Amino acid sequence: MAITEDAPPGADERQPVPPPGADERQPVPPPGADERQPVPPSGADERQPVPPRGADERQPVPPPGRQTPRLDSPLLLVLTLLLAVLAQSPIRGLLGTPLMQSWMTVFVAVTVQALPFLVLGVLLSAAIAVFVPASFFARALPSRPALAVPVAGVAGAVLPGCECASVPVAGALVRRGVAPAAALAFLLSAPAINPVVLTATAVAFPGHPEMVLGRFLASLLVACAMGWLWQRLGRTDWLRPPEHGTHEGATKGETFWNAVRHDTVHAGGFLVLGAMAAATLKAAVPAHWLGAAAGTPLLSVLALAVLAVLLSICSEADAFVAASLTQFSPTAKLVFLVVGPMIDLKLFAMQAGTFGRAFALRFAPATFTLAVTGAVLTGAVLL
Repeated sequence: MAITEDAPPGADERQPVPPPGADERQPVPPPGADERQPVPPSGADERQPVPPRGADERQPVPPPGRQTPRLDSPLLLVLTLLLAVLAQSPIRGLLGTPLMQSWMTVFVAVTVQALPFLVLGVLLSAAIAVFVPASFFARALPSRPALAVPVAGVAGAVLPGCECASVPVAGALVRRGVAPAAALAFLLSAPAINPVVLTATAVAFPGHPEMVLGRFLASLLVACAMGWLWQRLGRTDWLRPPEHGTHEGATKGETFWNAVRHDTVHAGGFLVLGAMAAATLKAAVPAHWLGAAAGTPLLSVLALAVLAVLLSICSEADAFVAASLTQFSPTAKLVFLVVGPMIDLKLFAMQAGTFGRAFALRFAPATFTLAVTGAVLTGAVLL
């Protein structure tokens, strides 16, 4: 009994000791935690009002900014006209110099001569893209790709269209089951050998029918060669199936006028750039520089080939730019006329968007090489 009586008190004496110790240790963290906890809220409270006040200070700023006049298109036009009126004397003096008069003469001549053919080509191209069904090409072309390539190349002469329209038309052909080799032959030949382009070439080079014939033969030869080359070496995974046209679902009238507006704006812009470049080469570049480049056959050919890629002029207008480059040989001009409608900067972008970048990276260099080679060989025989 004594043992049992001593054990519980001993156990009772040992049991309460930890709780007070625990109680003594437990309240220590809470005060410390309580002392640390209020600091972040107070610090946060001190920091939180700063952004709202800063935000409140920044919010009233936009309303006054919106009340001030913005630099939109009408205001920019008015400011440009006012600046032109105020600076009319210096502008008149600048335009009166012989250099600027020569520049303006070449620029206006190239633009005025090429603009009617550009408009006609855009109208015909839009009409063909809208009103001629793609199934017509599938029925008209032979089933064998080797025979379909030259037929598609010759079809480019019957169905005119600028290079801006030939890419979506070729995409529609591939989408409707036409052999890619035949579609690519049409893609290259249509903007280069159609009646509008050949007529413009004859007007730009009066008395030189060999330029028209040379352009026709060289362009058709290169288009067929590229089609056969793709049929021989092309791979299916290089050619991404083209998506549906952007205007599908709209009426034919809406599609026609949308295509006309789109092609006119884009082709007209490149025509202006090409005319400016031709005028600059004619008026501003020293004659002995052009003479040095034109005097070397290889350099002249490469120079005009690269120039055709960079200028990206519409095929209905490039003949007038080529005719203005009087320092260069007829063969170099022929290279300019053959390369431009087949590969330039805008065509590369359109081909990459329609058929994929893998296709464009392989197709563009091969087209450039064959176009230069075919034009040089044709020029050597005819010119």
